Parts: sequence; structure tokens; C-alpha cells
Amino acid sequence: MTRAGGTYVGLMSGTSLDGISAAVARFTPAKGDTFDVELLGFHVHEYEHEQRDRLLAAMRDGTAQDYCRLAVDFGGWLADAAVAVLAEAGVARSDVRAIGTHGQTLWHEPGHSTWQLDAPAVIAERTGLSVVSDFRVRDVAAGGQGAPLVPIADVLLFGGGRWRALQNIGGIGNVTVVPPDGTFASVRAFDTGPGVGVLDAVVRKLDPSKRYDHNGEWAQRGHVIQHALTELLAHPYFAAEPPKSTGRELFDAAYVDRFIELCCREGEVRHADIIATATALTARSIADAYRRFIPEPIEEVLVSGGGAKNPVLLRMLTEAVAPLPVLTFDQRYFDGEAKEAVAFALLAHLHLERIPGNVPTATGARGPRVLGMLTPA
Repeated sequence: MTRAGGTYVGLMSGTSLDGISAAVARFTPAKGDTFDVELLGFHVHEYEHEQRDRLLAAMRDGTAQDYCRLAVDFGGWLADAAVAVLAEAGVARSDVRAIGTHGQTLWHEPGHSTWQLDAPAVIAERTGLSVVSDFRVRDVAAGGQGAPLVPIADVLLFGGGRWRALQNIGGIGNVTVVPPDGTFASVRAFDTGPGVGVLDAVVRKLDPSKRYDHNGEWAQRGHVIQHALTELLAHPYFAAEPPKSTGRELFDAAYVDRFIELCCREGEVRHADIIATATALTARSIADAYRRFIPEPIEEVLVSGGGAKNPVLLRMLTEAVAPLPVLTFDQRYFDGEAKEAVAFALLAHLHLERIPGNVPTATGARGPRVLGMLTPA
């Protein structure tokens, strides 16, 4: 029986709340169970201030009415992103099998429950396309963390025939270690800790006019506050054995307040020093995770996500994991910011083909499961 491929749209709204990443990807069966992928279009539809504020408020509090109204509106934002990226890519809707949407995580309690805000019926109505959504719940029901889910794409799309660590640095950092032969039993994956989520929140706290440290310009002028970094890295999450996942529930606004207070404990410091320390926290927590939990002979690290655009963070990470070579995902494949959206496009394909989408060694689930729920066009 010939394995199917097809063209899909992937939609991703991550912990950093920058906006909706929308990708159009075409998958073609390749060697074994793997696929070749062609990125046909990609765009980040940035949130307006009011949209971001509504999502942040939903993570803290809200009434049933607030959640219902936000879900419908959010579904409209996702549909608009899908329609726009298809138009930019010049791909007809009739050529698309389905949309895979991650939704927006409002609450993630590893091993117990997970909630992604989504409105697949709204997306289906407004686009005329089938939608696959709610990918994490089945893995949680099977005893897993519900995260990370990107490892399936790392194995099936980006193996590369060598021991490779694919490190995403979005709001949260996560790594997938892929073996040369793509054997699922040998895959190791987990959330390393804060990506740019804490860093961005610290920047906004210190200067509300800024959303993030553009090109690491602020951190470049600062010095790492070593006593603070040492204490921060003593957080129990970093020592916890995988499988593990995390999010805003742990690295939240209260964590950011404590972070800044700790940096200032021994006297007045410059804002640039606090930003440099937040940047170092991401780099060092990733490097420490590699030393503690990854015994495999990694030959290279590929970095994707918004953090890959920060040259100071990349420099700190390169120094922290030396002598491992660190490259950006773009140097091997395509725009690394599109990678997670492409992963959820692939998960939609796997759902339609009734192929499991989780990697039990990464999530801790009792076994492989077909992920997601289908809302027909």
C-alpha cells in the first residue's frame, strides 16, 4: 500500500505570545517512515496589544463567558492566519487536506491535565477546510505529559542520519535527541526550561515599551550576575528527570518578580545586567540539561524558534555546550520559526492516516497514540 502525502496548513501560538505562526507544508513519503517536507509558505501574524492582553488575562482569571467569547474570537484569528498564509503561498484551498492547529495553551499540568484554547469549528467554517486540533489531551489520558509533541516531526522530517539535538527556544525551551537511524525507542525529548519566555517578561517588566531584547542589544551591554544565576539554576525543575514538561504555570509572573528581586539582592544593578542574567539562564539551563540527561554522542545542535534570532543567546549557548557545534535550524533546512507550525501540520497528516503522533519515550505515555480530534470541513 502506497503511503500518502499531501499539503497542510499548520498553526501555532506558543508560550511567548508573539503571534500566530502559520505554515503551508507539503509532505512526500521518503525512506522508511520518514517524509520529505517542502515549506510552501510561512508567516507570523503578530498579536495586537488587545489580543495579547486578552490571552494573558485568560491564563490568570476569567468567567465562563470570557472564555467562550475569547475562544470564538481566537478561532477567527487562527482562520485569518490560515487564509492569509495560503494566499501568500499561492496555494488553493482545494489543494489542502487539512489544517493542524495547536491552539493556545491556557493551562498545562503535566501528567494530569492540559487545556489548549481553540475553536476548530470556527476555523472550519471560515476556511472551508477540515481541522485537526486538541493534540495533547490523548497523550495525557494515556499517562503522558502531553508534551513535547514536536519530537515526532524531528524524527520523521529532520533526522539527518546522525546523532542530533534539535533545540527549540520559544517561550519554553525543548530538545529532541534523534538517533542516526530514527529508531523511536532511542529518541529522547523534554522541556529544558525557560526559552525566551522569562527573558521577554523581564524585558517588559523593566521597560513596558519593549516586547523583547531586539538582537540581544540590551544583554550585550550587561554582565551576568553569577550569584543570581547559580541560585536560579538550583530550581527543582532543572534537576527533575525526564520525561518532563513545563510552561507559564511554573515560569510565571511571580517567577519573574522573584528573578528580578534576586538579581537586585546584593545592591543596585543595571537593567542590562538583569537582562544578561535572564539570557544566561536560558543558555545555561539548556547546557546543564544536556550534561545531566543526554548521554548520547550528539554531533551537532540545531537551534530553532525565536531565541535563535538572538545572537547573544546563541553565543552564550555555544560557549555553554562547547565543543558541540551549534547551528541555526535555518542553516540546514528552512526558517526555524516555522518549524513548530510545520510539526502541527504533520500531526494533522498523521491523524488522518491513523498514525500515532506521540513519542512515548518523550512524553512518558503508556504507548503510541493517534493524537487530535477531527472537525470536518
